[in-house]
Amino acid sequence: MKQTFNVALTADFYDGTGTPKYRDIGLSVLAEYPHIEKRVFKEHCKQISADQIGDAQGVIVLTPAVTAESVSKAENLLVMARFGVGYDSVDVKACTEADVLVTITTGAVDRPVAEATIGWMIALSHNMHIKDKLVRTGQWDERSKYMGRELRDRTLGVIGLGGIARKAIELLRCFGMKPPLAFDPFATDEMASKAGVRLVNLDELLREADFVSIHCPLTEKTRGLIGARELAVMKPDAYLLNTARGGIVDEDALYDALKQHRIAGAALDCFAQEPVITSHRFGELDNVLLAPHSIAWTDELFRDIGHAACQVMVDLSLGNKPLGMVNPEVFELPGFQKKLKRLCN
Repeated sequence: MKQTFNVALTADFYDGTGTPKYRDIGLSVLAEYPHIEKRVFKEHCKQISADQIGDAQGVIVLTPAVTAESVSKAENLLVMARFGVGYDSVDVKACTEADVLVTITTGAVDRPVAEATIGWMIALSHNMHIKDKLVRTGQWDERSKYMGRELRDRTLGVIGLGGIARKAIELLRCFGMKPPLAFDPFATDEMASKAGVRLVNLDELLREADFVSIHCPLTEKTRGLIGARELAVMKPDAYLLNTARGGIVDEDALYDALKQHRIAGAALDCFAQEPVITSHRFGELDNVLLAPHSIAWTDELFRDIGHAACQVMVDLSLGNKPLGMVNPEVFELPGFQKKLKRLCN
C-alpha cells in the first residue's frame, strides 16, 4: 500500500465558512489517488508559518508569502507549489537551503492573460472607459471628442517573451498589426523567429511601440524597470499595460505621465502595494483601466492552474520530477532525495 502523501492548501482558497471561493481548483486530480490526503490551513495569514505546514509533504499556495521561517521545520516538506506563475512572494533561496522545491504552473496562465491583455488593448484604444462614462453621466453629445483607434497597423511591444507574450502575439495575428517587437535579454534569435517578433533593446521598443505590454517577472533587475526616463521615451499616443507585477513600474512616474497626458493611457492589474483597500490615486484618471490583480481570472484559469499544481503533488508522491520547478537543482540534492525516498516509497 502506498504511503500517505499529505497536501495542505492555504486558507484563502475558502471563505470564512469553509466554502470554496472558486468553482474548480483542480482537486479532482488528487481525488484519483487514494494515498493523497488534503487539508486546508485553519486560518489565512500574510506569511505561511512552519506550524501551519506541520507534517505536510506539499503545500499549494495562493497568496501568502513563503519565508525562511515558513520552511524552518521542513523535515517532511518536499514542495511549495505556487498557484500561478509569479514567485516573487517566495524566498526561493531559503527553500533551496531547506531542501524544498518551489514550483509554478508553467503554461496554465498563458491563454487567459493573453486574452485579457488583448481585451485591454482594445478597451484603451477605443476609449471604452470614457464612452461608458459619457452614457452614465448623460454626456452623449461629447462622443465626437473621443475617437478611437484600431489595432490595425499598430505595433505591439512586449517586455518579456515568455508564454503569455507569445500567446498574445499569436492571438493578435488576425488584427492586421505590424510585426511585434520584444525586449528580453534571455530570448534567443530562434525563439524570436518562431514567435514572429523582432528582438530590440528596451529604448527602441519604447520608441516604436503603440502598446507596451509587460510580461516579465519581478526581480532585482526588473524592479523599477519602467520609470520616468523610460516613460518619456514612449510615444505620446502609446499605451502601457502591466499584467505582471507592480514593482516593475515606478508608480509615481507613471501617475505623472498619465495625468499630464505624456502617454495616452495605461491598464494596470498589479500594484507596488497589494491589496489595494482604499481608493487608489490612479482611479482619479480617465485614461487608466484598473483591476485588482485578477483581470485574467476565469473559471478555466483556476481549473488549469489547479490541475497543474495538483499534478505536482501527484508526481512527487510517486517519486517523479514535477513540471514547473523554479529551483530544479533541489531535486538532485542528497537531503531532498533522502526525504523523497523516506516519504514516497
